[in-house]
Amino acid sequence: MTTSLEQLQQRFQTLRLSETANHLPSLIQQAESQDWTHRVFLEKLTAHELKRRDEKLIEKRLNWAAFPFYKTIDAFRIEEQQSLSQKQVNQLKEFTWLDQLYNLIILGPPGVGKTLLATGLGIEAIHQGYKVSFISMGQLIHTLKTEDVTRKAQTRMKRIRDSNLVIIDDLMFMAMDSGEANLFFHLINDLYDNASVILTSNKGPGEWGELLGDPGITAAILDRLLHRAEIIHFRNDDSYRMKHRSSIFVEKSVQN
Repeated sequence: MTTSLEQLQQRFQTLRLSETANHLPSLIQQAESQDWTHRVFLEKLTAHELKRRDEKLIEKRLNWAAFPFYKTIDAFRIEEQQSLSQKQVNQLKEFTWLDQLYNLIILGPPGVGKTLLATGLGIEAIHQGYKVSFISMGQLIHTLKTEDVTRKAQTRMKRIRDSNLVIIDDLMFMAMDSGEANLFFHLINDLYDNASVILTSNKGPGEWGELLGDPGITAAILDRLLHRAEIIHFRNDDSYRMKHRSSIFVEKSVQN
């Protein structure tokens, strides 16, 4: 008895080859019209399944990363920066630093592209096979404080601890009490020697003690973060958001 196309698709579904099952009619049509050999057909079939699995894994990891927006590293306009060269950006995209568990600390005033650079690197890392988590400092403290009582916080923190790269945005944006600083220290300690961290902040490490409060915890956090770290400091760059802001006026000035 000849097996129907629907039956073949069902068999692929049973074997957990869902992408092959969905694409099978098109593949068979191509094989017949282009006189593929059995070997070529199998190569095309398996290549499609693997390609779609990779694409779905990337989609899942992008969703889990929780980026605030989707902008690749190409959206970072290096020509408008004075503190980072194209060669340095290319080195960052190679992720040797991530394999060596180096951290990146990106400093500078609001609007210069710190979050854009961090997000672009995170997206590129996912496309290169790494697991990434993005979270703002405010969200992180809230999630740490509710980890023991909500499943959502537990899931989020598990993904963060399982990541190869953790991006913490707006570090030291708000002052912490001793309990919050202690929770943050334990997270940094968990990540130490297990993952790389990208931190963005408008305050340098020398000012972090004022916001963390406890000198001992501050020293312990800095020790782990700065042990292997590269610091990128946007010192004199103009605000990217001010350069590219939209206006409700057609002209730059309004006259009565």
